[in-house]
This record gives sequence, structure tokens and C-alpha cells, in this order.
Amino acid sequence: MDFFVEGIRAVQPNQLVMYAVGILLIWLAIKKEYEPALLLPMGFGAILVNLPFTGVLNQTLSGVGETQGIIEWLFHVGIEASEAMPILLFIGIGAMIDFGPLLSKPSMFLFGAAAQFGIFVAICVAVVLGFDLKDAASIGIIGAADGPTSILVSQILGSRYVGQIAVAAYSYMALVPIVQPFAIKLVTTKKERKIHMDYQPGVVSKKMRIAFPIVVTIIVGMVAPSSVALVGFLMFGNLLRECGVLNSLSETAQTSLSNLITLLLGITISFSMQADKFVDVDTLLIMGIGLLAFIFDSIGGVLFAKFLNLFTKKKINPMVGAAGISAFPMSARVVQKMAAQEEPGNIILMYAAGANVSGQIASVVAGGLVINLVTSFL
Repeated sequence: MDFFVEGIRAVQPNQLVMYAVGILLIWLAIKKEYEPALLLPMGFGAILVNLPFTGVLNQTLSGVGETQGIIEWLFHVGIEASEAMPILLFIGIGAMIDFGPLLSKPSMFLFGAAAQFGIFVAICVAVVLGFDLKDAASIGIIGAADGPTSILVSQILGSRYVGQIAVAAYSYMALVPIVQPFAIKLVTTKKERKIHMDYQPGVVSKKMRIAFPIVVTIIVGMVAPSSVALVGFLMFGNLLRECGVLNSLSETAQTSLSNLITLLLGITISFSMQADKFVDVDTLLIMGIGLLAFIFDSIGGVLFAKFLNLFTKKKINPMVGAAGISAFPMSARVVQKMAAQEEPGNIILMYAAGANVSGQIASVVAGGLVINLVTSFL
């Protein structure tokens, strides 16, 4: 009982805030079903690491002395020392992705690139607000709309805000169904959102599907070497899917591997959610900049589509541009839902899916380019 009372007295006000943050993340995961595989372990972890005298961070063992707790050890081994967990997760992501819609309409690559606009807007805003270049670049990569990429870039650049960046990236990924419609409607008219696009799929041979991940890895390795680990593992996972001779490994990557790494990654990131590091003005600024990055990602893609419409006879539904962010397949579904709401029967899903998988590649390439630019500048 004395120990319990001592523990109650040791709780600080900022730790109470983190309990509330943890409960909010758990609520979003369960009640709203927003990225539950990540938000639930992150939320529970936020509570764990802020309990007084918690053994998940460090603990004293008889005859051994002070040693790392399990979450601290996972963070050191899986993220801080090797970045292993976010990179391994990309094998599973790659195995889940069908690049067919993109390969049948290669022009969709352009939308993936255009929808990274928010990254560079966010970096500029973060610098103006007083963050140093490494932290600003790490915060800006929230605009990649890709949690593992955000974690990896912030870790490689040595940002002080890994936890805040991870929470912002995954929270806004989960909130795509809320954020994207708002951003799209800011820069489109109802008439534009009603534009029909007849889908005429091109022929995508098995040889092309197999060659694609190999060629992309080689090209990206030469253009942005710092992103080759992410792109390479993404493409390796896709090669497992498309080769046709490793179906059991492909299924394992899509299910068991992805689920395990996602679970561990979510609870491990909570190491950076300790109250003394998390509860401050900088966290609020990072959340705000992250939201701005997501909004400008969508706006950048939409405006690029509208620009192309100035020169094409067959008009593009500008909402397809917004699907160029990396939040796959959620963004494509959101865009299709909006098109159907504006005019029942309007099907633009395949175009949106092509742009969406393009965004998956573009986001990790953008992450590598940001790393290259920042490290070369410094």
C-alpha cells in the first residue's frame, strides 16, 4: 500500500496529459477504427512509459544493477541502432501493393510526385518557426503521409522529436477520410469533382510486373541512395508477390510479418512519448505543421491535375491528384467515395489507385532526397 501511495504521489501533471493522449489514441483505434494496429499499441505504450518507476524503460535487478527495460531495449535495437523495424515493414507493404493500375497508366507517376508538395511547404514553415534544419526536415517528412518513412528519416537525421513526428504521421494517416475531403474542396468546384474518366486498362504482362520492382530499385538507388533501403525492401516485397513461385512467403509478408512489425513498431515508438520530452509547445507546433503538410500534399496533387487539364482534351478529375499521397489504399477510397457522392455512378477508382501506389514510391524517394539534401548541406 505504501508503494502504491508513493507511486500516486510521483505522478506529474505532464504524465497525466500523456495518459489522456494514450486513452485518446486507444479510443480512435477502437471506436473510430483509425489505423487500430498502430494507434492502439502507441496509445497503450504512451501510458506504460509514463507510469512512475516503470520497468519498461529501466529496471534494477538484484545482482545485476540497472538494466534496460523492454521498450527501451526495443527502441534501441529496432529503431535507434538499426532502423530495422520501419524498413522490414516495407517488405509487407510491398507484398500488399498491386502496381497494375500504375503500370497500365504510367502517367499516374506524375501525381505521386506532385502530391509530395506538402513536405517542402512544411520544411519551410518549420524553419521559419525556429526549428533547426535537421528537425525541420524531419517534421516536413510527415507530409510523406507514410509512418515508417517519417520514423526512419527523423531517426537518421537525429531529430529530437521522433515520438512527436511518429504520432503526427500516423494520426493524420488515420484521419485521411477527414482531412482530404476538406483540402480537396478548398481548391475544386463541384463541376470539377463530377468529371468522368473512362478507364481503359493497358496490358500489363507478368514480365513487366516482375521487371518493375527490379528496375525501380536500380534507378532509385542511383538517384537517391539514402532511400534505397526503403524502396529496395518495398520492391522486394512486391517481387515476392509478382514472381509467382513464392506465394507462401508473399502471404507471410502480407500478414504475419506486417502484423508483427506493426505491433512492435507501435509500442516501441512510445519510448519517445515520455512526458518530459513530449508535453511542450514544440509538440503542438509539430502537430500543426504536420496537418499543414497533409493539406498541402492533397492541394499540390489537385492543382497539378488542374494544370494538366489546361493542355488536354480528355479532362482529368482533379481529385485523382489528391490520391497521389502515400496513404494506401485509404486515399484512393476517399477520392472514389467523394466522386460517387458528387455524382452516383462516377467511377475513378482505378485512376486514383494508380496515383495512390505511385505516391507510395514517391514518398520514400522524397524521404531519401531530403536526407541527401540535409546531410550534404550540413
